[in-house]
Amino acid sequence: MSEDATETAVFTFLHHQSHLVFFTLLQLNKLEEAANAAHTFFMANPEHMEIQQDLENYKTTSGKVSLIDQEARQHMEDYSAGVRHYDKEEYELAIEFLERALKGYYSEDEDCQIMCEGPQRFEEHEYLDYKAGLYEAIADHYMQVLACKHDCVRELATRSGRISPIENFLPLHYDYLQFAYYRVGDYVKALECAKSYLLFHPDDEDVLENAGYYKGLLEGTVDPATIKPRKEARTLLQRHKLESQLLQVAAAGLGYAYTEPNYWNRYGARQDEHSVPSSISSEPEDGPRLSLTKKPMPKPDRELKEGGPLLYSDVKFVYNSEQLNGTQRVLLDNVISEEQCRELHRVASGIMLAGDGYRGKTSPHTPNERFEGATVLKALKYGYEGRVPLKSARLFYDISEKARRIVQSYFLLNSTLYFSYTHLVCRTALSGQQERRNDLSHPIHADNCLLDPEANECWKEPPAYTFRDYSALLYMNADFEGGEFIFTEMDAKTVTASIKPKCGRMISFSSGGENPHGVKAVTKGQRCAVALWFTLDPLYRELERIQADEVIAMLDQEHLGPSEMNINPKDEL
Repeated sequence: MSEDATETAVFTFLHHQSHLVFFTLLQLNKLEEAANAAHTFFMANPEHMEIQQDLENYKTTSGKVSLIDQEARQHMEDYSAGVRHYDKEEYELAIEFLERALKGYYSEDEDCQIMCEGPQRFEEHEYLDYKAGLYEAIADHYMQVLACKHDCVRELATRSGRISPIENFLPLHYDYLQFAYYRVGDYVKALECAKSYLLFHPDDEDVLENAGYYKGLLEGTVDPATIKPRKEARTLLQRHKLESQLLQVAAAGLGYAYTEPNYWNRYGARQDEHSVPSSISSEPEDGPRLSLTKKPMPKPDRELKEGGPLLYSDVKFVYNSEQLNGTQRVLLDNVISEEQCRELHRVASGIMLAGDGYRGKTSPHTPNERFEGATVLKALKYGYEGRVPLKSARLFYDISEKARRIVQSYFLLNSTLYFSYTHLVCRTALSGQQERRNDLSHPIHADNCLLDPEANECWKEPPAYTFRDYSALLYMNADFEGGEFIFTEMDAKTVTASIKPKCGRMISFSSGGENPHGVKAVTKGQRCAVALWFTLDPLYRELERIQADEVIAMLDQEHLGPSEMNINPKDEL
């Protein structure tokens, strides 16, 4: 088992213990302790919808809004608190918590360095066959100690239960602080923190500009040249660079592979939405220009485009990404007709099972609705066996292929888009359970990463479906109440777009953390849709879709005929 796999298994075991503690305390009627245990579990498992809903219900009924993560690291808690105060423009409190976070970080770094002084083990070595000489064994040991110390930067930036670190974690402290100090009028500290940040990113144009502005504010009172970057930041970075050089020399001398990770990745950035001074009228025209854009996601391995042809003349364009206040989003109407919606709904009623696609759980996301589903392969098998009309069963296959072609074309993808999973799903409001509902039909989430609103991150790691690239939802009806599809910011609270389903309407979007989304409560009736997830990686093609393709080929050979929908349209635009 690899080190990553072992680490994941250990995390899973530990956090499942938190889950068990939650249920034990619940049985003992220790609600506050149970809620804290659940919160601890949820912070490490943000994909767990049931725990999320339990926590929301507890907060509503108890009036308690803050819970304790019992495995949290204090320096990270202080950092998160500082960022929350910063976002509220409470700059004095932001400074207090961020400075405390830095102090805690450097203290934890010392402890991490000490903990590395112990027995070590190279992954590459098969120790039963290891026959190194004395000097080589000593060198091996100290290089492994050095690698452990060098990795403390990643360790201290990784939340409990997570595998991936918060990007650019340490430099971000100084980035927030330089602006916070500026806003409270302490230009000396603002310049000091700006210079500290520039140690890590000396070519950051925004912060270079800020530093120049702060120098101008100090002219005639303090010599800016006397203001230096913080000593602890200089010391850590110098040590880190020396460690890297030694590791690379050792790797070459001892004959093992070493690749220096990018510990100070600048994809991590502050979350401000405005530029100073444009949104603050009291600021001078030549005020500091800070990097105040939305946090960029990691650069994709392909260029993101949109606006390609919709292929079918009857499909109607409604909104693009800009109009939907996001990235890689499109809303379309008339993807299928009213008659096709009715026929598909008839098929659904004949093939769907409660809990299908949700590991048998009839209410996987909320206890107030019943979920039923079916796959394309199941529909075709039922059609072949005569349990539903074959033409109607094939319609499900054909419209999903039509949707795939539209998505691939609109987003101007240069490679084939494959099905990852196709699911016809209906959710029905349960009578007698709709009063005072405060939950969602499907909680806010992302489709290929674990959304962590507290950290403003989306962790692209298991158990998320990390191979998904695009998603689409094709709606079949509108005769229900509630059930609006919503996009939010990464805080899982700020709604950026809301879409009311209706027959033939399709929303499609990229599957990453740039597009958190969910579904509002269905409070009356039944809401049905075809849910589609796509991948650009053929290794993750949907197995049932491949089998469905084989069934279609067999049906064509037997001249049983396709549905009336033409998926190779002659009326391409």
